[in-house]
Amino acid sequence: MFSDEIHADAETLLALCRLRGLHIVSAESCTGGLIAGALTEIPGSSLVVDRGFVVYSNQAKQQELAVPADLINQHGAVSEQVARTMASGALEHLGAAPAISIAVTGVAGPGGTKEKPEGLVHMAIAHSPSRQTLHECHEFGAIGRSSVRRATVLAALRLAIKCLENAP
Repeated sequence: MFSDEIHADAETLLALCRLRGLHIVSAESCTGGLIAGALTEIPGSSLVVDRGFVVYSNQAKQQELAVPADLINQHGAVSEQVARTMASGALEHLGAAPAISIAVTGVAGPGGTKEKPEGLVHMAIAHSPSRQTLHECHEFGAIGRSSVRRATVLAALRLAIKCLENAP
């Protein structure tokens, strides 16, 4: 179902989480659950993957992840601020459990605007108990909806791996 590259990175992330005793939660907008899907494609992922949120609408981001409407109105749903808040909001659902959250929000296409073109994706990782957060912005370009979504999954997995490799 997923490319060999995505499969390998999902395995690496799961192994790092098992090694560190972490759970994973995803908060996905433009990928519609593909990150959780890539992770759960791996046998044994249930030892690490806790849950995933598909928060495609702004209302879902507000209700499920406590993203303030004012934040969305001020910066737009596709922004660093919203991605970071989605990651933190997802992590809150796990309480005190040591965990990592992966959040993505973007414009998969077709379409977009001059300010937020097709292929623009913001992603954030939140890590507990350190409360470290990491953000990246990617401009994949107008490569097509499916390609933007696949590129986002791969980049998000790699950002999560990077976060864990650099965490104390």
